[in-house]
Amino acid sequence: MQDSSHVVVVGAGTMGSNLARLMITRGLPVTVLDIDPDRLARCRKALETAASHGGAVRFVSEWEQVDDFGAVVESVTENLDLKCRVLSEVETHARDGTLIMTNTSGLSINVLADSLVHPERFVGAHFFNPADVIPAVEVVPGRFTNAETVERVCQWLRRLGKRPAVLKQEVPGFVANRIQHALMRECLALLEQGVVDAEALDDIVRYSIGIRLALNGPLRQRDLNGLDTHLNIARYLYPDLENSTRPSPVLESLVAEGRLGRKSGRGFYEWPQGDAEAYDRQERELLERLLSLMAGTDSDVIPTI
Repeated sequence: MQDSSHVVVVGAGTMGSNLARLMITRGLPVTVLDIDPDRLARCRKALETAASHGGAVRFVSEWEQVDDFGAVVESVTENLDLKCRVLSEVETHARDGTLIMTNTSGLSINVLADSLVHPERFVGAHFFNPADVIPAVEVVPGRFTNAETVERVCQWLRRLGKRPAVLKQEVPGFVANRIQHALMRECLALLEQGVVDAEALDDIVRYSIGIRLALNGPLRQRDLNGLDTHLNIARYLYPDLENSTRPSPVLESLVAEGRLGRKSGRGFYEWPQGDAEAYDRQERELLERLLSLMAGTDSDVIPTI
């Protein structure tokens, strides 16, 4: 069986860079492959600190420069045709037993698997950004993925300090994005109706349900509150919740105005130019502190509050 110590990360964007940082900090040799020299240079710069601590990392622009490897994480742009081409190319350079993973956040694993000759060793591994910090990874088997591949990927993720969560079947958007978009649909509807402004809405979510969800998850939290209580609320509240199958007019309007969020300097909030690096650093530090506080809680033990 192929040793999965040497990892190839295909794609040197933000996610690819953080995936490479994860491998470096966990002592796995990693090769970052990207055909764009500018993106590769930015990735190299972003990983300077991690690499200076003894991490084995290489940056290459073509497969001929890649040494023997046991695992690949494809992390290119969320474009189906592009991912299919990249995965097909990956397979031509992979030996038998090599783990092939895609970091797609919602594209069909079954459709992507159609580009492979051996889809039984292919699986979705949806990391969350920053990939070197957030513990959970959605493991999404396709219809042809065999059980051995799923188990090997889970073992590999645990070696990286991750918490693999295996889906029993593929659904569009997987699990996290479905929940996130259901939440956002209601948030945007409340803004549209004038019930609350953006800052107050964020405060409500961050300092009420956000904290409890981080500790317990939604289902354990329902158990703590009482399922009968939840059922009674659901009976009167569900008919009034947003159930549109179209994107929010608020979201459509903001995008049409060019208010795309931080990338354009303005979205729901103002994002001053030059603050991005400082904000990312602060967010990373806060995430690490939060996870450190949570580290003492076991998934099978209800934390004492």
